[in-house]
Amino acid sequence: MEFLTELLADGYTWYTLSFLIFAAIIIKVASPIITSGLDSRIEDIKKDLAEAENLRVEAQEMLAQYQRKHRDAVQESEKIIKTARDNAEQFKAQAEADLDEIMARREQQLESRLQRMEQNAISEIQAYAADLAMNAATQIIIDKLDKKTNSKLVGQSIENIEANIH
Repeated sequence: MEFLTELLADGYTWYTLSFLIFAAIIIKVASPIITSGLDSRIEDIKKDLAEAENLRVEAQEMLAQYQRKHRDAVQESEKIIKTARDNAEQFKAQAEADLDEIMARREQQLESRLQRMEQNAISEIQAYAADLAMNAATQIIIDKLDKKTNSKLVGQSIENIEANIH
């Protein structure tokens, strides 16, 4: 009992006891407040986690959608490139065919022109040769004929011309 009396007489004991009573009251009073605060915080964290999960799912859906769009865009660009290449090859083939046709036409025109030039040259040479032969024949006739025979031939020529004119 003496121990108990000493214990009750000591200030430290009362201080400890009052602190424990105060702590028990605080825990009793503050426990529902702290619990409701913690519960509220837990609910906020759960909401944040649910929202984060929803955002993650939405982000995955958007990523999948953008990947599909990207894949479609790549396929479309490949189609466009293929079409452009096909069109370019068709244009090239058409241009080559047109060039071949133009070259053939030009070649034919040149051959035709050369033939005309050749014919003109032949005609000119023949005309020149005929003129030369006529001049030579005339000169030979003049040199070989006397005046009497010359007058007779001129007369016959005039008669032939008159006969041909009428």
